[in-house]
Amino acid sequence: MNFRVLVFFILSTFLLASCGSKKRVVTTKKEQKERQVYQEQPKNSKNEPYEDTPAEIQDDVTKTIKEKTYKDKSSKYVADFAEIAMEEMRIYGIPASITLAQGILESGAGEGELTRKANNHFGIKCHGWKGGKVYHDDDKAQECFRKYYDAKYSFRDHSLFLTERKRYMGLFKLSKDDYKGWAKGLKEAGYATDPRYPNKLISLVERYKLYEYDAQVLGKTGKDVKKVTENNNRYTVEKGDTLYRIAKKHNITVEQLKDFNGLTSNDISIGQVLYVKPLPKDF
Repeated sequence: MNFRVLVFFILSTFLLASCGSKKRVVTTKKEQKERQVYQEQPKNSKNEPYEDTPAEIQDDVTKTIKEKTYKDKSSKYVADFAEIAMEEMRIYGIPASITLAQGILESGAGEGELTRKANNHFGIKCHGWKGGKVYHDDDKAQECFRKYYDAKYSFRDHSLFLTERKRYMGLFKLSKDDYKGWAKGLKEAGYATDPRYPNKLISLVERYKLYEYDAQVLGKTGKDVKKVTENNNRYTVEKGDTLYRIAKKHNITVEQLKDFNGLTSNDISIGQVLYVKPLPKDF
């Protein structure tokens, strides 16, 4: 082979190899974006707890996701304790609606201090109680209240508290779905000192349709429930309503409207049932 030809061949091979090693790879913007999305995608695309997350953290995440499905804390309280309230109604005859309404009111929908530290959902004081006790400011400073291991025991003690005391015996002569009679009777028997206590209970029963749990225990139909709840003195809150607008529409003052319904603030929600006249004396 001619010496010049050989040199030319060697140089050509070297140049081709060098060009091949420095060849640029062009990546489009679309490919770059897709690659970034893939790299940033979480292991679990269903927003569920990761498999390698500690169990207690998984429980917290699951609880948080579940709680977001409720419109407010009282709705969650009802969902948590409705079955217990219905079981108490089956055994002791106390309307589940009243038990739930009292629980919401007395416990701050499960978030009150006494409930959190003693599982006491009904504000029942010691009264010779032999079990656990806590001391909490109420009508007086550091009064003695009953303490329970679990919330279900508070519901059971509430049932026993009402059935074992003569002053409440008249309540058990009422119809089991007469939540209005029970609300008034509890106040008259001395369960609470707040003069608006019956109004507050009835407002909660009707706002959260707690009477439906009574009907479920009693095996009543939707028509039966409607008869129990019909009342021309009520107004259902609609979109855009305010207490002022509702009061003006029914020729009453805002303070009267709040008093009729046991309201302590101006907050109302769509679908909430409000009394626009004083509760009848025979409810």
